[in-house]
Amino acid sequence: TGPLKDMDFSVQEGGGPRILHQFKLEPPAVSFRTSGEKAGIIDIEPRTGILYINGSLDWETQQVHKLQVESLDESGKTVKGPYTVTINVEDINDNPPEFNQTKYYGVVRQNSRPGKPFMYVHATDRDNPATLHAQLSYSILHHFPNPYDEMLFQIDNATGAISPSRTGSYYLDPQKQDTFILVVSVKDMAGTTTNAFTSSVDVIITVKESLWKAPPIIYIKENSTQVHPVNISKVQSNEPGVIYGIFEKENLPRLPFSISENGDIYVTQPLDREERDNYTFFVVSKDNTGELVDKPLQIQVIVEDINDNPPVCQQDLTVIEVQENEKGGSNIGTVFATDMDKKDTLNSRLHFQIQSQEPEFPSNNLFYIQQDTGTLQLAGRSLSKRDSAKYFLKVLVADPQFETICNVEVHVIDINDEIPIFKNSDYGSVTLAEDIPIGSVILEIEATDGDEPATGSSLIIYQVKEGDLNNTFTIETDSETNRGFIRINKALDFETVPVYNLVINATNPEPLVEGVEYNSSSLTKLKVSVTNVDEPPAFRKPVYKTEVSEDIPVNTLVMTVEAYDPEGDSDMQGKYVQYLACGKILFLQKSYLLSLLLFSVEGGSQKSKVFLILHLSDVNDNYPQIATDYPIFFCYPVSGGERTLIQATDADEQFFYSKFTFSLADEMNARNDWEISKFNATHAYLSLKHGNFEEKVYDVPIILNDNGKPPLENKVNLKVSICKCSSENSCF
Repeated sequence: TGPLKDMDFSVQEGGGPRILHQFKLEPPAVSFRTSGEKAGIIDIEPRTGILYINGSLDWETQQVHKLQVESLDESGKTVKGPYTVTINVEDINDNPPEFNQTKYYGVVRQNSRPGKPFMYVHATDRDNPATLHAQLSYSILHHFPNPYDEMLFQIDNATGAISPSRTGSYYLDPQKQDTFILVVSVKDMAGTTTNAFTSSVDVIITVKESLWKAPPIIYIKENSTQVHPVNISKVQSNEPGVIYGIFEKENLPRLPFSISENGDIYVTQPLDREERDNYTFFVVSKDNTGELVDKPLQIQVIVEDINDNPPVCQQDLTVIEVQENEKGGSNIGTVFATDMDKKDTLNSRLHFQIQSQEPEFPSNNLFYIQQDTGTLQLAGRSLSKRDSAKYFLKVLVADPQFETICNVEVHVIDINDEIPIFKNSDYGSVTLAEDIPIGSVILEIEATDGDEPATGSSLIIYQVKEGDLNNTFTIETDSETNRGFIRINKALDFETVPVYNLVINATNPEPLVEGVEYNSSSLTKLKVSVTNVDEPPAFRKPVYKTEVSEDIPVNTLVMTVEAYDPEGDSDMQGKYVQYLACGKILFLQKSYLLSLLLFSVEGGSQKSKVFLILHLSDVNDNYPQIATDYPIFFCYPVSGGERTLIQATDADEQFFYSKFTFSLADEMNARNDWEISKFNATHAYLSLKHGNFEEKVYDVPIILNDNGKPPLENKVNLKVSICKCSSENSCF
């Protein structure tokens, strides 16, 4: 109750008759009167002042009722007023959502982009759109047929957009199933309550073959005389309005292909198969944001050969050597020629023919050439150097269109019927200090050979035949003078071998003719005496290695090294040194290279050095941290659900932090505002749980555990900014 004045009331629709208010009469007023939007059910009792509704209001019919109330005296004149009474009708959820069609039909292409809508469904709700009563949420109830664990289609719960899922984008195939029926449901109350109104509708989807296909292999004849560019193929995306592009598999200076805005592929210039016989490149389709629409298509182009290359002699002059005693019919060599046209085709098939022979004595057909291989043979008899030392041949090499002349020179060489003979059968002795450098020449030896000079029959090869089991010596031949130089090949050691009695032989690389054999004339002797040199002590090992933990206590024994005297000094045998970890060391590396000097007991003039490698193994002694290479921020305002990737790091070896654990500390309301979920071994997603964040910097308490041995846990307060990204430098 109360005096007459302007008043506002909020009344839920429906609900039946009810009393809203009682106005008090103030003399001289004796009654009340109402006028306005009474809708036939709103009125006031004149004498008592009771304002009432005699029925049910309907928000969908009228959302606001405005009335005027005034008080009257006995004569009916107005005492107070009129005053405005406003009745706001509150909506209740009394209308189910309704689809604008009784059935929907859609078409989707095979391999369409996941998440790209190909159709929409739409429903409306007559309830108040400013409330949850008219907030609609779409979902797929059923999927007929559904051959996979995951649905092939998905729907945007807010917009009703239907698109292929990732599974659908991969598996949809009209050859296997060309029609699907989806039962799509729509709920009001944003689908958040169980008592929401629900409607459903059938959606019939037809799957059609993908337009986005790689064309078959494209064949282009080389050196085309057509006007370029020439259209060679075409591609078409499943989506309209895409932007086509080409990128190459290899970085060529210039790719001789292009693509038009409607997907026509062109070759832009004549191709040369001998330069490149095939091309592989990719065609892509992108939307206007630069995002890929379809998977790249691989395009393969084969350049077809034409006969546009003559045969080429592999050498300007082919020189072939033939021994005098070579029998008729023997293969004496091959004339090599090449053709740049395609291999194993008639364009590159070569024929060989002897065009001329000089001199023609004792016959003009001393040689025969196999027409398909170029193999040169003696026609019927052995050659004699007395007849001619050289023969000059011109060989015609031809493919089906071109001819080339190759020049051949045949040298008749002396046969190996003389053995090398040493000038000295015994070179006496030489004395060498055991520390003579490797590679030093200790003696020059010489043998002679009566065969033709500068041939394999007269070239002499010197070898140590006896007295050098360890290959301590090597002998090099001067091919111009046939002299041999004996060199030190390995270090001498007086204590191991003080004297060498060498037997050296001389041979030819060409085999001796039948009936001729090497004998004692091709052998010589040499005695090598080695003198002792005072040597420094030696370590048992060239390098000493060990591994210790980085937290090793001071004065711990880490390794023992041992040395001996090569001279056989008994005072030195078994000497050893122990290495201790002494003093405080800041370990800044994973391994250390130490040098140890050992001095001889013989006057202290000889010393040796060895490397000690000490490898430090890691222990789990560093706490995990959050990587701060870049700021963590979300763009204001936020709606909840946004997330960002954070990374954990640890100074220890990866063995100790292969799997980080991320969690939120139970403080600063963190678990109500934030959510953390693992992404992989070193990264996690930090997500907003709601949209009620202010524009400021938040401290997010995160607990990191490296799961090492032993596990180390660290609490980190991560600075996260909620900032207006549209304002320059606002986030930073």
